[in-house]
Amino acid sequence: MPVQWAATTHPGIRRTSNEDSYCSRPDLGLFIVADGMGGHVAGEVASRIAVDAIEAFIGETASDDSQVTWPHPVDPLLGVDGSRLKSAFHLANRRLADEVAAAVDLRGMATTASTVLLKDERKAMLAHVGDSRIYLFRDNELERMTDDHSWVEEQMRAGLLSPLEARQHPWRNVVTRALSGGEDPEVDVKEVKLQPGDRLLLCSDGLSSVVPDDRIEEILRAQPVPTEACQALVDEANGAGGPDNVTTLILQIDAP
Repeated sequence: MPVQWAATTHPGIRRTSNEDSYCSRPDLGLFIVADGMGGHVAGEVASRIAVDAIEAFIGETASDDSQVTWPHPVDPLLGVDGSRLKSAFHLANRRLADEVAAAVDLRGMATTASTVLLKDERKAMLAHVGDSRIYLFRDNELERMTDDHSWVEEQMRAGLLSPLEARQHPWRNVVTRALSGGEDPEVDVKEVKLQPGDRLLLCSDGLSSVVPDDRIEEILRAQPVPTEACQALVDEANGAGGPDNVTTLILQIDAP
């Protein structure tokens, strides 16, 4: 599948360290954005462990005989690739548990993760835990493909908070699902059919918490080149105060 990609990450205006991590492996069709939590060191460690574990698992299960190396259950509802992603997330969670058990100062660390795995026949499997998002930009319109696992999003879905109230709420950064080394979290997995010209945007909440979806859409319309679009989105987040680390990763599906 012909694809262009670009990524930009920045600590933000108010942070001195960057706890976000990302992965771009076009050879595997794998792209990840993770947002670590738990303080200066622990958050960065958590996001990097998760990204590395997911990348390793997807790489080592790419062949037909992968069950020999990495035996994992195949859910008929998710298919092989969806099941690989789910197992990769669970492996990452257990790797975090191992690190926490070995180092007291890492207790409490956790990370979100959003992942795209490109498939044949112009399809992609999406998987995520937490509030890092995946958007689809098609025909100049933006559609969010993931639901935040966060307290404010749950309140919005229940009709108890408006979007503006959620954006300003002091608990807006509280996630209800994450990779943390505890029980394996439920991983949201879905398949998306792609068309030539589609763009997929993966981002940490350093973008989505301060830049509304309609403004993200405007920027993607104005910036057709992935590298420039990623930078413009980061600049917009920092221009809005840059309260958090921000990472943007864009995949563009090209005509064959």
